[in-house]
Order: sequence, then structure tokens, then C-alpha cells
Amino acid sequence: MAEQVDFRPDDDAPIYVISVAASLAGMHAQTLRQYDRLGLVIPSRTRGGGRRYSGRDVALLREVQRLSQDEGISLAGIQRILALEDQVTALQSRVRELRTELDETRAAAGQPSRRSRVFAVGPAGDVTPLRAGRQPTGNAGALVLWRPPGAPR
Repeated sequence: MAEQVDFRPDDDAPIYVISVAASLAGMHAQTLRQYDRLGLVIPSRTRGGGRRYSGRDVALLREVQRLSQDEGISLAGIQRILALEDQVTALQSRVRELRTELDETRAAAGQPSRRSRVFAVGPAGDVTPLRAGRQPTGNAGALVLWRPPGAPR
């Protein structure tokens, strides 16, 4: 007997025809067509041109409907919100990439990662960054290891 595989479709898999997606989103199929024409929710297409919606598309349809009906935002406003959310997501991804690259570059150069920094604090409250392994000089009376919130210890 063959082993049964637990299949769970990917959120991005285009599996729903327009009538099913409309039903899942709680709206009319014509509304989905309008959102597609406006570029709010753009489904995948079959070779024959039929629309196929993913689970992520259905969730986005519900969000567009919520913003429109509950928040009273125009479709043009929703379009702008979605574009800005996409831009924020892309920028956050780029920041993660750059942080990783910076940490790797610092590690290769023998510098401490950005996740922990050493500072000396003087009696007047002045803060001076130190290299790892260096002792504070002058009037610096305290040595503090700073880690951002949530950083591993």
C-alpha cells in the first residue's frame, strides 16, 4: 500500500477559478474582474486566458473589500496602499540582505557584528564606542556591552 502524503497547497498556487474565488472572498465575480482590470488583485492566467486565484489572492480580495466597505477608502486609495505595502515589503527584504552582507563583511574583517557593540561611558555621560577587547581610557568609568532588543545573548 502506498504511503499517504499530506498535501497542502501553497498560498501562492493559482488553484481557484473565478467563481470559487468570488465565493471564498464573499463578493461577485464581476467585482473580481473589475479589481483585475484596475490592477488591485491580478490573478494568474491559464493558457486559454482563464483567471486562477491563489489563497493569497483571496486574502487580498477580502482586504480590498474591508478597506473599501469598512474603512470607506476609494479604489484609487486602496491601489496606493497596496503599492506602498509592496514597496515596504521589498525594502524590508533588502534591509535584511544588506544586514547579512554587512555582518559577513565585518566577520571577514575581524570586526564585531552589528548585533553587539562595546561602549565606554564617561562621568559626564559621554559615550565612546570601543573595539572589542579594548579597555576604556581617560575618564571613562563604565564598560557596557550593548545588544539590541531580541538579539541573541
